[in-house]
Amino acid sequence: MTVTLRPARTTDAGKIGEILHGFSRQNDWMPELHTCAETIAFCGLMIDQDWVTVAETDTGVVGFLALNETEIHSLYLTPPECGQGVGQRLLDHAKSKRAELSLFAFQANHGACRFYERNGFAEVARSDGADNDENLPDIKYVWRRKGTADG
Repeated sequence: MTVTLRPARTTDAGKIGEILHGFSRQNDWMPELHTCAETIAFCGLMIDQDWVTVAETDTGVVGFLALNETEIHSLYLTPPECGQGVGQRLLDHAKSKRAELSLFAFQANHGACRFYERNGFAEVARSDGADNDENLPDIKYVWRRKGTADG
């Protein structure tokens, strides 16, 4: 499978919105707070702000990463691409652009937590979820390129 990374285009909003919305539908611990149409509109806003890189195969867009400055806002894949190296490619691309990255992962998303920890992200804080829309406990992770000094 050949995977190409590229900046998202406005026309990708529908597909990345479906991927993001699908995540909440595929995980019973994740509340479904928005309709698919609302999620697509939100993805369009992220694209308009130049946050989004998509992963594309011969079947179309199969994943995306939204990076706002140094914060990874979203990294999601279609289920068949999980464990196939697509998320790794997206994350490595983000790491190549920044000396430091941070993100929040839901504590219930064990796969994501393992993925980030394997990729050198360190847990720096936990919350009870009071500050996120989903009200789910989360973990803040930070990654720094080797040789980058703290603060």
